[in-house]
Amino acid sequence: MIYNERDMRAEAVRMLAEAVMVAARTAPKAKGRDLVEIAMLTDEDVERLSNMMLEVSAETGLKFLLRDAANILQAQALLLIGTRNPDEACALNCGYCGSATCAEKPCEVPCVMNAIDVGIAIGAACSKIADLRLDSRVLFSAGWVAKRMGVLEGADLVFAIPLSSSSKSPFFDRKSPEKR
Repeated sequence: MIYNERDMRAEAVRMLAEAVMVAARTAPKAKGRDLVEIAMLTDEDVERLSNMMLEVSAETGLKFLLRDAANILQAQALLLIGTRNPDEACALNCGYCGSATCAEKPCEVPCVMNAIDVGIAIGAACSKIADLRLDSRVLFSAGWVAKRMGVLEGADLVFAIPLSSSSKSPFFDRKSPEKR
């Protein structure tokens, strides 16, 4: 039997994305608290996210959402990595959130340690992506809209990483949307 790589590309990217999700999961977490949420979107769910990005662009006037909405459609898989803001405080009293103690931090303000955890998880994911030689880009835009959609239930900080296997990465040298 002969297998052509072009016919297997999307399936291969999805399989490799699973290894990337494991790398993100095993990244170190502050005080050992695992508040990181990870999901993979494919096919119609990527299209749904792209369509919502177009709607949010129209609502907010943010043009970069137009470019990124078109760009994620070139991905064979899209990872979402976020973190939850737990009810209980981290109890480090570091003050990095702007409050003197964790007890004084307003509940709607994310714990900085959680933000660092999601950053470390993204770094671990990107390291694995580089090892696998997949095309990728970390996107605030798609993660932000996915958060608004509630894709990662309960996650406060969400970032997206579209993944592709192509002869030239579709996630760099992107054209900006036309100005109105």
